[in-house]
Amino acid sequence: MSEQPSLQPLLDKYFDYLKYERNLAAKSIENYRRQLASICQALTITDWLELTVDHVRQVLNQARRQGLSPRSISLRLSALRGYCAYLVELEVLSSNPAKAVQAPKQGSPLPKQLNVDEMQQLLDFDDDSLLAVRDKAMLELTYSCGLRLAELADLNLKSLQDDGQLRVMGKGSKERILPIGKTALKCLGEWLKVRGVLADGDEPALFLSKHRRRISHRQIAKRMQLWAKQQHLDQDINPHKLRHSFATHILESSGDLRGVQELLGHANLSTTQVYTHLNFQHLASVYDTAHPRAKRRK
Repeated sequence: MSEQPSLQPLLDKYFDYLKYERNLAAKSIENYRRQLASICQALTITDWLELTVDHVRQVLNQARRQGLSPRSISLRLSALRGYCAYLVELEVLSSNPAKAVQAPKQGSPLPKQLNVDEMQQLLDFDDDSLLAVRDKAMLELTYSCGLRLAELADLNLKSLQDDGQLRVMGKGSKERILPIGKTALKCLGEWLKVRGVLADGDEPALFLSKHRRRISHRQIAKRMQLWAKQQHLDQDINPHKLRHSFATHILESSGDLRGVQELLGHANLSTTQVYTHLNFQHLASVYDTAHPRAKRRK
């Protein structure tokens, strides 16, 4: 290890503490060793008594310059916080300087989505069995309107408007009216022709299970996964992924972030903005093609 000799004795005591008092696994202790070795390399102090908040920031800044991800930097900070807490217990430090420094924001994970070809592969099946007709209507409607799972399951017959639109009750009991694409409307029409086989009398639910009641969230997810497998897609399919695909494809085609926000029923634009990062290469190519200043002279 490359720690400065004057810093090493307390580190060794700490590793013994982790092993014998905390009973941590050898692999966990080795992870702490690696993190603290990197921390010591970044420090300019010769005694732990000198450690300040500025030194902690110095450690994190060097980690950023090295190109570490926010998650890796957070792990490094966590290791230093744990060690400083130990130093406070030993009364080497009066307070924990690492606690005063915030971990970097991890950023929202990018939603997973299907590209247009994969979506076509999923939806391109001809099966006139009762459940297949129902499933195709659910798949097409979810993708056409960007529905949440709960919104799809909660749809009633009266959700379908005479003008070919869909009335949806979203999060926070917020209602929105959505246009339905031609293909989805056609599939809905096919389903409505046979829905009566499963529907009793005044049953309000638009989509029903084979048990003649409103289809459950679990059943919807299971049926979508079944079609993904049957259509030879090498990934899991669920309503969330169809919703994300809808948002991405609409944004790619229109560039209208506010419009996508309205269609998705997001209260805040910041929630929708995650989709702007999904296809940066696509957007960059659009810019290169369309922007007058982006066209380079040959």
